[in-house]
Amino acid sequence: MSEMMTGAEMVIRALQDQGVDHIFGYPGGAVLPIYDALFHQEKVRHVLVRHEQGAVHAAEGYARSSGKPGVVLVTSGPGATNAITGLADAMMDSIPLVCITGQVPTHLIGTDAFQECDTVGITRHCTKHNYLVKSIEDLPRVMHEAFYVAQNGRPGPVVVDLPKDIQFKTGSYVRPLSNQHKTYRPTVKGDIEHIRAAIELMANAKRPVFYTGGGVVNSGPHAATLLRELVRLTGFPITSTLMGLGAYPASDKQWLGMLGMHGTYEANLAMHECDVMINIGARFDDRITGRLDAFSPFSKRIHVDIDPSSINKTVKVDIPIVGDCAHVLEDMVRLWRQGAHQAEKVALKDWWGKIEGWRARNCLGFRNSTETIKPQYAIQRLYELTKDRETYITTEVGQHQMWAAQYFRFEEPNRWMTSGGHGTMGYGLPAAVGAQLAHPNALVIDIAGEASIQMMLQEMSTALQYNLPIKVFILNNEYMGMVRQWQELLHGGRYSQSYSESLPDFVKLAEAYGGVGIRCDNPGDLDAKILEMINVNRPVIFDCLVDKTENCFPMIPSGKAHNEMLLNDYLGETGADIGSVIDEKGKMLV
Repeated sequence: MSEMMTGAEMVIRALQDQGVDHIFGYPGGAVLPIYDALFHQEKVRHVLVRHEQGAVHAAEGYARSSGKPGVVLVTSGPGATNAITGLADAMMDSIPLVCITGQVPTHLIGTDAFQECDTVGITRHCTKHNYLVKSIEDLPRVMHEAFYVAQNGRPGPVVVDLPKDIQFKTGSYVRPLSNQHKTYRPTVKGDIEHIRAAIELMANAKRPVFYTGGGVVNSGPHAATLLRELVRLTGFPITSTLMGLGAYPASDKQWLGMLGMHGTYEANLAMHECDVMINIGARFDDRITGRLDAFSPFSKRIHVDIDPSSINKTVKVDIPIVGDCAHVLEDMVRLWRQGAHQAEKVALKDWWGKIEGWRARNCLGFRNSTETIKPQYAIQRLYELTKDRETYITTEVGQHQMWAAQYFRFEEPNRWMTSGGHGTMGYGLPAAVGAQLAHPNALVIDIAGEASIQMMLQEMSTALQYNLPIKVFILNNEYMGMVRQWQELLHGGRYSQSYSESLPDFVKLAEAYGGVGIRCDNPGDLDAKILEMINVNRPVIFDCLVDKTENCFPMIPSGKAHNEMLLNDYLGETGADIGSVIDEKGKMLV
């Protein structure tokens, strides 16, 4: 049924029709008609952030933790340009977002009007799609189409740039019978013959490994369930990218840990020596592959991805399967069962024997201390004290992020939110705001560094305004830790501009915002103070003072292969805190 309404009212009605309950934004002149329309309704709740980049990260955290698309509303000019970093982040990590940006009136476009910028041009390369709406008649279609494009195929951010005069105009609103784009029809069902070939290759494998990514999480909980079923049916080992953590339970015996630059010894060497690799929902990014000419040199490769442009883009594969992970996994499970397939038992037993030998290296071992808090120990204790709760983890970017990925053990998908592809410092705090709004009764913790947290620290004000009891757990080593580590290992210990000088008193800063500040520098006090943090029903900044010199191992230096890892020399109760290079036979080269 058709209704007459303004363009601004159409925006709000479209959001309501799409089932949107939260949007993240910051008002300005070019979107005031939409804010006025928001004022006259109660279904869509607006969350006022303190920076437009924070709005996009909050929408990412909301989307990643809930499975729903995130929605952002910002004004023209600086409002739109401030959102760019978040949009690029969402694009790299395939997060479904709809970002509505204000624009100057249509007759002023191209005149360098106040707060004008070419939003469509600027965002073309960091969004999945964008629209400039020049006609009120197009607005209902564009709004609903934007949600379809954002969520279908490989998810990503979509921008709707809306001139102010279109917001004021009156037109007829009819919800389209279909949200689909006229030409965008992503393939969701994989080619069955390719899937059959993949199953045959898997059944004859002697050294197989599953390599899974964020695509499994994006596909929904059913995909994770099917992945677990297939992995257990085959008996194969499984590893994951940073973005794929939680799709397979970390407590399971077939789990090898994370793959890649800071992945485990056993995962990386399994990838190096496997004869069949089954890539499901990952895109062969450089943090996983290392040196391409030495990447998994003995393997036949199966690649399942919903984005056809990811197939053979960086790594040539033997069996490409374009399709949604859930659909393809369903076919894989069915065909494996129907064919009564079994892995080659003797070969698989030998393969697991080799993997267990690599596991015995204890690559995540570290020398603990009774005097100084080791960052690894801090994450271990945080995990142990929160694992029985409904817990969602966000991070900033740096050493703390990698330690969180290594030592916080994720059992379910959608509990882990981090900036993977873009590596955006400042992501974690606003993402925690979004996750907490999506899960008001859950425990939401941003694992942060003292440098990264200052990028978006103003979003503590948002947390206080909306009574969101998020916890910011800072591993404070007084350095930009990952920068310092690379400078130590690769640049002769020349710590150029990586020392975090003039740090604020985070306890006082938390209190200044109206939250709670906690500081801990004694390992013996850590458990009690973490429990204190958990039990406070208010936003908390926890300043955990950790060892300033600890490095994050394992590590594949840039440009090296999986068998050229740097490992911490810790073995049992002995070993020096230095890195050792490992050759293809697992021997230290010194």
